[in-house]
Amino acid sequence: MIETLKPIIQAQPFFAGFSEAMTDLIVGCAENVKYAKGAHLMHEGQPANDFFLIRAGSVLISVHGAQYGKIHVQTLYAGEIVGWSWLVPPYRARFDAVALEDTRTLRFDGQCLRNKCEQDPAMGYELLKRVSATLAQRLESSRLQLMDVYGRNAAH
Repeated sequence: MIETLKPIIQAQPFFAGFSEAMTDLIVGCAENVKYAKGAHLMHEGQPANDFFLIRAGSVLISVHGAQYGKIHVQTLYAGEIVGWSWLVPPYRARFDAVALEDTRTLRFDGQCLRNKCEQDPAMGYELLKRVSATLAQRLESSRLQLMDVYGRNAAH
């Protein structure tokens, strides 16, 4: 019996509404990966070859500041995606991502996904819209955090 990740991918809200053909393309780039507590999914500045969808557990997103050291940006949970740098040249991770507990993910190979997006522009556009919507939401969340920390001056 051959097991496939297709039903798992189809059950994820991030991929809801993808056509059967689009899902089949994505499945070819996916693998099920477990990370132990403290394991890195990605390192800031390193090649960004992966995109993750958290199935269970949580992941801490952080960046390094010259004066402040590690700065915790956000914690992500089941159903959320990790990583967008695989989509934007020069394909370098813009942050660290560390499992805060034992975490299960779907790991997608970024090069494979980029190739599939070239083969099927409709799928590529749909994937880009979904990643962009996530980025926009996280940018807004960061803006609100800055306003909370720095007050009215952060809005100007």
